[in-house]
Amino acid sequence: MRYGSRGVCLISAVPNRGFKTTTSQPSADTLTVTFTSDDHRSTITATIEPGAKASVRETSF
Repeated sequence: MRYGSRGVCLISAVPNRGFKTTTSQPSADTLTVTFTSDDHRSTITATIEPGAKASVRETSF
């Protein structure tokens, strides 16, 4: 992910073996990348509002 003055953009999202990747960008200032396997999900959400930051949410099934 790359932060810019006008938004967040995806540079690369390469999953490890056994995972698939999905992305979502509801607006230019927020980007979500999710890596999912049979028993785990990692979700990274990057935003520039109100300031540049990223959060990670881990879920095991």
